[in-house]
Amino acid sequence: MSTLARWCYRHRLVVVLLWLGMLVGLGVASQSAGSAYNNSFSLPNTESTRALNLLKSAFPTQAGDTDTVVWHVETGSVRDSATKTRMTGTLDKISKLPEVSAVTSPYGKLGAAQISKDGRTAYAQITFAKAAQELDKADVSRVIDTAKAARTDGLRVELGGQAIQNTEQAPPATSELVGVLAAAVVLFFAFGSLFAMALPILTAIAGVGTAVLATGLLSHAMSMGDVAPTLSALIGLGVGIDYALFIVTRHRKGLLTGLDVPESLTRAVNTSGRAVLFAGGTVCIALLGMFVLRVNFLNGVAVAASLTVAMTVLAAVTLLPAMLGLLGTRVLGRRTRRRLAAGEPMAENTASGPWARWAALVQRRPRALSLVALVVMAALSIPVLSLRLGSSDAGNNPSSSTSRQAYDLLADGFGPGFNGPLRLVAQAPTAADKAALTKLSTQLGSVDGVASVAALPMRQGATVGIVQVVPTTSPQAKQTSDLIDHLRDEVIPAAEKGTTLRVHIGGQTAIFDDFAAVLTSKLPEFIAVIVVLGGLLLMLAFRSLLIPATGAVMNLLAAGASFGILIAMFQWGWGSEALGLGKSGPVDAFIPVIMISILFGLSMDYQVFLVSRMHEEWVHTKDNARSVRVGQVETARVITAAAAIMVCVFVAFVFGGQRVIAEFGIGLAAAVALDAFILRTVLVPAAMHLFGKANWWLPAWLERTMPHLSVEPPDEPLPAPSPDGQAPQPEPSAHR
Repeated sequence: MSTLARWCYRHRLVVVLLWLGMLVGLGVASQSAGSAYNNSFSLPNTESTRALNLLKSAFPTQAGDTDTVVWHVETGSVRDSATKTRMTGTLDKISKLPEVSAVTSPYGKLGAAQISKDGRTAYAQITFAKAAQELDKADVSRVIDTAKAARTDGLRVELGGQAIQNTEQAPPATSELVGVLAAAVVLFFAFGSLFAMALPILTAIAGVGTAVLATGLLSHAMSMGDVAPTLSALIGLGVGIDYALFIVTRHRKGLLTGLDVPESLTRAVNTSGRAVLFAGGTVCIALLGMFVLRVNFLNGVAVAASLTVAMTVLAAVTLLPAMLGLLGTRVLGRRTRRRLAAGEPMAENTASGPWARWAALVQRRPRALSLVALVVMAALSIPVLSLRLGSSDAGNNPSSSTSRQAYDLLADGFGPGFNGPLRLVAQAPTAADKAALTKLSTQLGSVDGVASVAALPMRQGATVGIVQVVPTTSPQAKQTSDLIDHLRDEVIPAAEKGTTLRVHIGGQTAIFDDFAAVLTSKLPEFIAVIVVLGGLLLMLAFRSLLIPATGAVMNLLAAGASFGILIAMFQWGWGSEALGLGKSGPVDAFIPVIMISILFGLSMDYQVFLVSRMHEEWVHTKDNARSVRVGQVETARVITAAAAIMVCVFVAFVFGGQRVIAEFGIGLAAAVALDAFILRTVLVPAAMHLFGKANWWLPAWLERTMPHLSVEPPDEPLPAPSPDGQAPQPEPSAHR
């Protein structure tokens, strides 16, 4: 690392130009090639996937997205001549707009069933020429504006569908900008220097920018959802600014003790830079652990997020030293630079101050403080017992959005289950099978939980039949999930008995129900993999059994408490509507696995930065109490500042209009805050005080067989402990 730091310093202008060239090159390539994000995902060996594959083979789906225009009259009927004339004219205008390929009106023969029984609600289907993610928002906005122009005092007109929802989402750049500005404020208060404030932000932006552009190109080679770049930016900005913060802090400390710029920079990269490499590696390992789930949608997210973390680490150990070299001592405030120029180096005093007093209190009262911290974390984790996975839809959108209002109108006019019908796809190769399918369609109407059944007529010679079942409950309701299980386990097997008929339940609701079941079944295996891998890395780094075990427990506590807050807000609805995050509903099925992988990585970061300083002290003094206290004092300020930055970045993504991203933002912000301000400043040091020298014990036979991995080696020998037991200060070297 020291060689890399010296090379980046000597060729600092070249390094900066290389990064600029990489950004420009990737930008040009991305602009030319575009992206190929794909939100589809496959769930091998599930009923819904078999239904989907059978449906595709028999009835190839159209490429375009299908959305709806919904209208409702307070009095009279949608069939009244005034309403019919007004909406027919509006639909005619929409059909002539760019990218609109077809409009199915309820006033035509094909749309006769698109008017509610009370005659007050109707909808039209708008089929676009492209998939939702490929449509220009300006074209979709024209459809929205044309439909809304039909509104009158007695006529409500709303729109729903994926393309419509995409126009309601705030651009990711807005959330990123807010997060960066909030991080800048925290950095300025932490450093008191505009240059020192700007460097971590520029470093993170460079790393995230190159990764997001590369991810867009990579989407042509593997399946990636369009949520991947937003999630990557959320994670990358948080860890990127933090990684740069740790190195800048160490460099400033070196300058304050009188080291010249190249020497201070080399030591900062060789110490904190090593910790950054290790921490970034643990985050990538945790993210790539999603591959054990064997879901291609999550594989794309894992690769994109890991690439972003890797690029932010690369920027922190190459671009950041180069920029620090260009700035010289200007990373310090003017008053500090004048004192250094006058030959007055200043060693940072960590022997006093609020963090020193707090560390002393933790050392004196480890049992009481541990108990309080555990009670708090356990109380916050209680909602996890009621966790229900599912999928958010327009029904969870903010009440002011047109997609949410269209959803509610359809639910009121056609029933709660109308927004998520089940599609039964059947293989019926013989006449007996077709007769059995017809009989099943009739029987389904009397099943509890079924509102209506519609069997599509089979063409002459066709062997695949489709039966649409509308539940009495909403797509997200537990009763709908129970209905799917009942149909699969009891109703359909009885119909298939004695025939070659094979019926599979598909549709969006069934797909997400299967998705939740698959991820829930694989969650224990996933957690075990990342816990074991993370524990092995910590064992290699700190030559201890207790430290990896403590780290794993702390990570699980952070995950449990943050999920408790997430469930209370989004599943129980505590404050979600007030914050504009939509009404309550199940937690999206893929949130736990992605969040747990991110949380384990981020929690490991703080564990590494905290324990590496304790380990450094332990190597020199073999005094556990002193090592824990000194490590806590010297890292508490930077860890809490880093956590505050991450919280600002994550919270900024909450208000971008996407429920899924808001769930990540709330969950990650809560986890980081709890981890930094309760676990790393209270529970971890208190537990290490209680464990004593056992913290650093490793069986001799294991010590001999394990390879050595240095996380953050000391940059200089530490002097012997002072008589009062306070942390010694490094001797200032001559200012050069």
